[in-house]
Amino acid sequence: MADPKLETLLKEIRDCRVCAGAMLHEPRPVIQAGSNAKVMIVGQAPGTRVHASGKPFTDPSGDRLRDWMKVDADAFYNPEKIAIVPMGFCFPGLDSKGSDLPPRKECAPLWQDKVRSGLPNVELTLLVGMYAQRRYLGKRAGKNLTETVKQAEIYAPEFLPLPHPSWRNSAWLKQNPWFEARILPMLRLRIKELLL
Repeated sequence: MADPKLETLLKEIRDCRVCAGAMLHEPRPVIQAGSNAKVMIVGQAPGTRVHASGKPFTDPSGDRLRDWMKVDADAFYNPEKIAIVPMGFCFPGLDSKGSDLPPRKECAPLWQDKVRSGLPNVELTLLVGMYAQRRYLGKRAGKNLTETVKQAEIYAPEFLPLPHPSWRNSAWLKQNPWFEARILPMLRLRIKELLL
């Protein structure tokens, strides 16, 4: 049974237009959450495909993230198992080189704490990228993403920092083989413990 308070909060988020006028397109907040979720994924912000679909990680990044987690689409898109709460709920637009802009700064202060408090069963938060890592780890985060992800054990069992699963990070993954050898098995074991 759905939690009425959480459902009200999700409606408020989906109706949010705080950044309207600051972007070239209409805001379309994208979030997935259920009160029984044991895993929360905090990413950056929707990209162009997610903005179009209205569903989180419906792009090659989502394919890679699901592979990292070893979960199928049914489990991944079940809000009662996995909450997906980006730092910015709306697609922020593209820069002059065609890359996604950073998440809008208005979003996280307005919503992150409220959403997190509405998810009392979350036991693991995946911090995907530096924006999420800085917000949730604060001064405990390393000096950069590589250092933060490399020392993942010190944030366990509550948090697990990850690089963004974007194709743009393929070179990072090749340069850091320890991620696949050491961090992915840790991620998969925790997901298996929590979701099975």
